[in-house]
Amino acid sequence: MLRRTKFHQYQILLIVLGTILTLGLLSKFIAEILWFEEVNYLSVFLKKLFWQLLLGLSVGLFSLWFLLSNLQSAQEWKWNVVPQPNTEPSFLERKSQPVGKSAMIPQILELRFLWFLIVVGAISIWLGLTILGYFQIIRRAWTPDFYLPNIRASQSTPFTLFWLHQVGQDLIKDVRKLSLVITFVSFVLIKPKWVLRIVAVLMSVLFGFLFALNWEVILKFINGTSFNLLEPQFNQDISFYIFTIPVWQLLASWIEGLLLTAILAVSLIYLLSADSLAQGKFPGFSNEQMRHLCVLWGSLMFFLALRHLLERFQLVYSTTGVVYGASFTDVYIQQYLEISLFLIALFCCLFFYWRAITGKNLLKKVFYFLPYKRSLTLILIPVAFYFSCIIFGFILRDSVQRIIVEPNELEKEKIFISRSISSTRTAFALNRIEAKVFNPSGDLTSQILQENELTINNISLWNSRPLLEANRQLQQIRLYYKFPDADIDRYPVQLQTRQEDEIFKEKQQIIISARELDYTALPESARTWVNNHLVYTHGYGFTLSPVNLAAQGGLPYYFVKDIGTTEEPGALRTSSKLVQESIPIGKPRIYFGELTDNYIFTSTKVKEFDFPNGDENAFNTYDGTGGIKLNSPLKIALFADYLKDWQMLFTRNFTRETKLLFRRNIRERVKAIAPFLNYDQNPYLVAADISNEAQISNNSKLFWIIDGYTISDRYPYSDPGKSNFNYIRNSVKVVIDAYNGDVNFYIADPEDPIIQTWTKIFPELFKPLAAMPKNLQTHIRYPDDLFNAQAERLLTYHMIDPKVFYNREDQWQIPQEIYGTEQQDVKPYHLIMKLPGEKDEEFVLLQPYTPTSRPNLIGWLAARSDTPNYGKLLLYQFPKQQLVFGPNQLEALINQNPTISQQISLWNRAGSKVLQGNLLIIPIEQSLLYVEPLYLVADQNGVPTLAKVIVIYENQIVMQDTLQESLEKIFGSS
Repeated sequence: MLRRTKFHQYQILLIVLGTILTLGLLSKFIAEILWFEEVNYLSVFLKKLFWQLLLGLSVGLFSLWFLLSNLQSAQEWKWNVVPQPNTEPSFLERKSQPVGKSAMIPQILELRFLWFLIVVGAISIWLGLTILGYFQIIRRAWTPDFYLPNIRASQSTPFTLFWLHQVGQDLIKDVRKLSLVITFVSFVLIKPKWVLRIVAVLMSVLFGFLFALNWEVILKFINGTSFNLLEPQFNQDISFYIFTIPVWQLLASWIEGLLLTAILAVSLIYLLSADSLAQGKFPGFSNEQMRHLCVLWGSLMFFLALRHLLERFQLVYSTTGVVYGASFTDVYIQQYLEISLFLIALFCCLFFYWRAITGKNLLKKVFYFLPYKRSLTLILIPVAFYFSCIIFGFILRDSVQRIIVEPNELEKEKIFISRSISSTRTAFALNRIEAKVFNPSGDLTSQILQENELTINNISLWNSRPLLEANRQLQQIRLYYKFPDADIDRYPVQLQTRQEDEIFKEKQQIIISARELDYTALPESARTWVNNHLVYTHGYGFTLSPVNLAAQGGLPYYFVKDIGTTEEPGALRTSSKLVQESIPIGKPRIYFGELTDNYIFTSTKVKEFDFPNGDENAFNTYDGTGGIKLNSPLKIALFADYLKDWQMLFTRNFTRETKLLFRRNIRERVKAIAPFLNYDQNPYLVAADISNEAQISNNSKLFWIIDGYTISDRYPYSDPGKSNFNYIRNSVKVVIDAYNGDVNFYIADPEDPIIQTWTKIFPELFKPLAAMPKNLQTHIRYPDDLFNAQAERLLTYHMIDPKVFYNREDQWQIPQEIYGTEQQDVKPYHLIMKLPGEKDEEFVLLQPYTPTSRPNLIGWLAARSDTPNYGKLLLYQFPKQQLVFGPNQLEALINQNPTISQQISLWNRAGSKVLQGNLLIIPIEQSLLYVEPLYLVADQNGVPTLAKVIVIYENQIVMQDTLQESLEKIFGSS
């Protein structure tokens, strides 16, 4: 009676837990539907969810059926009593065991106690490592890194014995994992039946998750687009490597893991049957048990054989040669070793199947000289031969590499070096770079400067770092405001001539920075639930500064700043009426940004804090289109469970118009909609008027733009360098409305086969770039992270001659400069300049290079951002016989100049700290001008101020208060 009561209690507990889990999943599902419906991408969510459920349930249920069926068969065929070897079973034994199954005479491998413990322990540990290894695969797939430069392709790790070895090594270093495996082994020895059933369920869940998390691999395979480009070794289209091979890897990871789990679990059941542990020995396997194991081993060897066929294609990712990709040894040795291993594994498969079908061992007569012809030795001979061939292959490969290849490396590897150069340049779009010669003439004059006035007027005396620091001290206004970043852009600004008789528009390079609300900066006592979710809901405004101007005292000059004017309390202050007409401001409230990590409720009985207005605060009620209406108690309860915020159920501040806004962080927002893309680390804010566009139904003026990438680590022969990817395209521009939260994905590179594939999968998600509002199109720019990746690969892969490449005769490097007081790499910087041979100025991103062996400048890479030349790359190289000063040399000249070094020493002794700004190399016509700003940071307030501007031309170095004065000192007044 007591046992029955406890059983009912367990039933009730399971029902309660099941109900809670079901309701939790249901609330999450409905909440996600409502959110995706709000952002107008419900079909994207449902399609993704459908495929995840289909793949996860199909694979999980099949795996569960397969494992439980094998465990059930093993339970039927295991020893129930200890059999007597070489004797017929007694009448009582026949009655206690199923006829024709476990009542068989022991056939092979009788184990004494010590060997029995070793074998059982080893198999149990192996099973534990397998479970642990698949947990690690799931964890990596669950938390991918979506942002450059750390992005990686989200593909499953194939199952290999060497991979298990790595898991084992990690286990030794982690005491917690080691204790888990030891505990697992102990439970297996005590309760093998139930523990192995739990293992079957657990592994089935893991296999299901493995496929559910890799849904995109399957969909890309089904909808794959051809690259129309053949890989040179196997003459396969590139799409085969990017879309097809990952599917086979995923299937191999599942099937091999499934079969190995079944083999280990079944072996443990047989070994621990007939109370072997207590008896101190294992009586041996029966013929039926052996047949069962042979079927499983034969299946595993069959898929291992297929893996070796697949490994041939994997040679294009080899790292053993002088370059990335298949090398001489791979093509002429390893390839044929893989074919040999395929045939050997196939023979092993057939051997095991023959043994399972006939019960006869083909090798018994071949190896008649062995003393134990009925032992496991005969069974293991094919497997031992298989692994011996693998070891022999390693030795042969290494010998050929050392004896034949390395003494004649260039001759042997020349064709493979050419393949790597060609593929890397194609995968990183370096083959699209237009190379030109830049021959500095040194004939720059004041007249030429006057003709390039727009370039001079946009030389960056301010960059993001000092301006951001100044913003944080001058423009944060209240402790709860924060400027997370500052970004370079360009705007057409209305200006007046000095006589004020003419108004004209000029392209102006600026730095824009969003003033966001940082709730964590509030005092602890103010961090209440109401303040966090109802009152402090949004940031307000932005600053916008020209890069070339400084205000009185050397502080940054602002086109747009502050909050509130005498005419309008909530307006942002502009430097002039013309600037106000040039820069769209509109509603400068930022509900969606980089710091908006919390969820909020709008249109409640509590007014939202809007902005500080003198000694008082202004309040506002959100009237945007974003958010989910909480117009019923059921919805409130649903989101209370989803957000795990039970105060939602008890607050009296909600109304029928109350809206919930969550996933307001722009990175999290785009990642939730399109997790298969990777994103730039640096979103940037744009102020643009798009109210005349038909698709826009509001007066928003602030938008975020994020560059989206399609990447892969499967491009054949392409060298990833230090990155985790070897193919990249900036295929998508994402625009997020900072007020309403609308998200739009625009295809920026329609020729990319990967984005074409995603367009087939989600046609409703992407729009052509032409559909982007025109006033936003003028603000798209070449992505920083893509440019960095290409600039890094170009250091080596500008060399296209295999001999020059092999000898690294022309290796480049990123030059060094002094920033502040420390050495750092010269980072890419933006300029508005007239490229050599062009008629008009344009917005470009520039990276200089120096040779590794010398500090002089060797060339510079420019990325164009303005239409109609958006996305084009130009490489300007200097004649090798001409010496052009590099940043290191110029910094040395600056520090050696007595006037400059004396002034810097004087400032440093006077209670201030001198910061040397970025050294800019500015091409003008066929000359180079060098500019470096100097900032002063006082010990008292720490606000950077522009103190001096250093200009270098040819052998002349001058330092004056302004850029114009420095130029006039060298070139005279124009």
